[in-house]
Amino acid sequence: MRCPLCSTSAVTPFFTDKKRPYLQCSECYLVFVHPDFLPSAYTEKSEYDKHENSFDDDGYKQFLRKLINPLLSLINTGETALDFGCGPAAVLAKMLEGEGLNVDIYDPFYAPFEEVLNRSFDVITCTEAIEHFHHPAKEWSILTSMLNPNGILAIMTKRVIDKERFATWHYKNDPTHVSFFSERTFSYLARRDGFDIKFPSSDVVLMRKL
Repeated sequence: MRCPLCSTSAVTPFFTDKKRPYLQCSECYLVFVHPDFLPSAYTEKSEYDKHENSFDDDGYKQFLRKLINPLLSLINTGETALDFGCGPAAVLAKMLEGEGLNVDIYDPFYAPFEEVLNRSFDVITCTEAIEHFHHPAKEWSILTSMLNPNGILAIMTKRVIDKERFATWHYKNDPTHVSFFSERTFSYLARRDGFDIKFPSSDVVLMRKL
């Protein structure tokens, strides 16, 4: 078996719970669900439809501010942006428009506008979406190929710390969460693909394309 992110064969068992086994790559440190246990598209959509995030939800907007606030010093009015994995309400896209960006959206279930994937952007956000990637090498390549030089890739996802904490980590219990990144995983990708990287908080990563 090969790592779904970096394709190395240096993959070892990491953890197993009552529902599924998890593996870890020794090269990029991605933790991922065994491919035999990936959820179907129907299961994914059923889970996502339970989300009730909306622009009227002040708590959710405050949650998104954890990504927006550190991003503000790195962006300029009028720049182009893509919210990748925007969900049904596209709340983040609306908030970024309020900050002066020209925002497009993409989501494989709720905004499957594949034509935007052939364009380039100054800013790409991926908020609580990267952990859903079934084929992270492919999806990571799509993200980075759309980003202009000096562009910003802003990601929000909870990060793996260690095996002991993973065992009791609620984040893994969502059946649609299948790819778990750590600080070492993002640092590996930054070195490999030519990015400056910052970790402004425990679940936000800002990467500038060199």
